Amino acid sequence: MGLTKTEIFTEEQNQIAQWAKVLGHPARIAILQHLFKTDACICGDLVDVIGLAQPTISQHLKELKKVGIIQGTIEGTSVCYCINQKGWHQMQTALSGFMDLTQGPKDCC
Repeated sequence: MGLTKTEIFTEEQNQIAQWAKVLGHPARIAILQHLFKTDACICGDLVDVIGLAQPTISQHLKELKKVGIIQGTIEGTSVCYCINQKGWHQMQTALSGFMDLTQGPKDCC
């Protein structure tokens, strides 16, 4: 299997790609929307709201947490998840800067 060659790209390029990949699944978008709406959530609630199996929800939460846009704390036998405001702001700033690259010529190609 070939290498992904991520080492030839900048840290920022790799980070933006990771965020884009994580945001590329509709279940993760639904999870984030629910977390913003409720401001905190216990994983079991997400199963009822999203309609996916517990292991599937847990895998999506793991991916969101891995890139730092959510955080979780253990409360007894449950894990309570919420938006990681610092991580979300970092992603928002980087993606906004990337999207603002459209300042070039309007009618090229």
